[in-house]
Amino acid sequence: MTTAATHQAGPAAVPPPGVSPPAAVRAAPRERLRRAAAYCGPVLAVYGVLKFAGFAVFMFLLDSAGDFREKHPRFGGGAHTWDVLGSWDGWWYQQIALHGYDPALVPVPGATGMITLEGNSAAFFPLYPALMRIVSEVTGLGPYGAGMTVSVVFSFVAALGIHAVTARLGGYRAGLVAAGLWAVWPGSGAEWAVYSESVYTAAAAWACYAVMTRHWLTAGVLTFAAGLARPTAVTLVAALAVAGLFAVRRRREGIRRPLAAVVIAPLGAAGYLAWVGHRMGDWGGYNKLQDGAWGHKFDYGRHSFDVLTSVPVGRFDYLFAMPMEDTIGVGVVLLVPVLTVLLIRLRPPAVLIVYTVLSYLMVMATQQYFGNVSRYLLPLFPLFVPLAVAMSRLSRTSLAAVLGTAALASGSYAGYVLFELGVP
Repeated sequence: MTTAATHQAGPAAVPPPGVSPPAAVRAAPRERLRRAAAYCGPVLAVYGVLKFAGFAVFMFLLDSAGDFREKHPRFGGGAHTWDVLGSWDGWWYQQIALHGYDPALVPVPGATGMITLEGNSAAFFPLYPALMRIVSEVTGLGPYGAGMTVSVVFSFVAALGIHAVTARLGGYRAGLVAAGLWAVWPGSGAEWAVYSESVYTAAAAWACYAVMTRHWLTAGVLTFAAGLARPTAVTLVAALAVAGLFAVRRRREGIRRPLAAVVIAPLGAAGYLAWVGHRMGDWGGYNKLQDGAWGHKFDYGRHSFDVLTSVPVGRFDYLFAMPMEDTIGVGVVLLVPVLTVLLIRLRPPAVLIVYTVLSYLMVMATQQYFGNVSRYLLPLFPLFVPLAVAMSRLSRTSLAAVLGTAALASGSYAGYVLFELGVP
């Protein structure tokens, strides 16, 4: 009996050709899938329910007000409520997905004011429209449908990344709250629109998680991708470099992988800017285009200071004034330093602090439509961490009440105000 048992134990471990593996081995992939679903399912559900609630309110407000019907389809208008989601920057992304780029600095005839150049698609980074083009080719969807598909899918990917980062600092429940905050934060109306915020935030969140778990090459590649999505990825590059330096100094690992990540990380943004400059025949062409066609330029915070000293006293005579949108923007701008201090008190990894602080300073030091800061600061997901950790102590009923109310309200402050009462 002992001999027979021993004989069966060996061959059973490696089945001969043509024989199915044991049930336990066959079940392993299914078990991993079940565990992944159990872990990720609540995150996706929390984000999806809250986001859909806010989105539904946004669509309702658009339809009930009806103002979008009188606006140009490029500028917050259209035949249907959902057309608004593909206007403004969304129109440019659709044109890139359809026709590609033709970088150029074209003067506006006779223009002498702030806007002296015609708008050009080169102002918009290529990752998002490239994904739109791929989805369109695979599914047959038009540029609008492909853009919405990419944004919605990556908004869930971002929610998972935000949860992963937060869970390492405050536990699984705090991660769930952070995913919920991503759904209702000011500016979150851009997550389900033909905009690049979801793609960029997904890359940034998972890049930070890769740094936290010391997967340096993954972090470098994700930061490279983020650099192809938005120019603000330079702050993520800097955060990765600082984290790599700290890791090497503390001798947690060798120098090769952190160094490789630091080398790879900036190539996305730098490569695109170099290509645009080469095509324009002017290495500073991208910045000249942003300044001359959109009035966006680095001004050391003068415009932001003007807004922050005007809105509190009821004045709206500054550049690019949008009263309702700017008021919300001022609230967000003042909230960021408070949440940053609370974040630092949790002693998170350096990558989160550097990314958050530099991103904030970069936005505040740039002249642009101030109301857009709620969208520009949306990718600063580390700010969710201290709030999520504190809110995770609430009961389920209290959490549902707080996040549910915020979700419904977000249809206005994060959606309607952004697209209809301002310029996203």
